[in-house]
Amino acid sequence: MNSTVIVALISFAGTLLGTFSGIICSSKLVNYRLEQLEKKVESHNSATARLPVIEEKIKTINRRIAKIEHIDTGDFCGVN
Repeated sequence: MNSTVIVALISFAGTLLGTFSGIICSSKLVNYRLEQLEKKVESHNSATARLPVIEEKIKTINRRIAKIEHIDTGDFCGVN
């Protein structure tokens, strides 16, 4: 075989190998980043699930503070 054909075949094989290894590497990186994103979304969802509980506790605390302020000002029956 001609040396030009051999060089072309080797170049073609190198190109195929490089292309496929790049695709595989890129695929692994994308999968890794997707897993990390899923973890972040899961932690966000768990925080969102706890939010109504926290809001209820804040309402309770605000009511208790309002009662304390009401007693401290002597505003019993709406008279100052």
